[in-house]
Amino acid sequence: MDDCLFCKIVAKEIPSKMIYEDDEIFAFYDIAPKAPVHFLVIPKKHFTHLMEIEEGDSALMGKLLFHGQRLAKELGLEESGARFVLNCKEEAGQTVWHIHLHILGGRPLSWPPG
Repeated sequence: MDDCLFCKIVAKEIPSKMIYEDDEIFAFYDIAPKAPVHFLVIPKKHFTHLMEIEEGDSALMGKLLFHGQRLAKELGLEESGARFVLNCKEEAGQTVWHIHLHILGGRPLSWPPG
């Protein structure tokens, strides 16, 4: 998608602090972190939000979760834990229109989030 912020980050048209990349996914630190560790894992395939995925996308979504937890462990969150968040549409707080998994940790996180 030509005007998608995260598609531009994946294409390296916009700089990011990358953590991981392969053929299907891209992980990078959040530009406005809400915790000491706050990064995003996104599919390179563009989906506007979670409601667009289909059954054939299940493996890709599983890959997001797998690499999210793997990276969380590498970044020191295995013992203390982490929050994994997928916001979907306006009322849920989605602000960038490309599906993305937030992983936050490194401090106590309250519930509900706000």
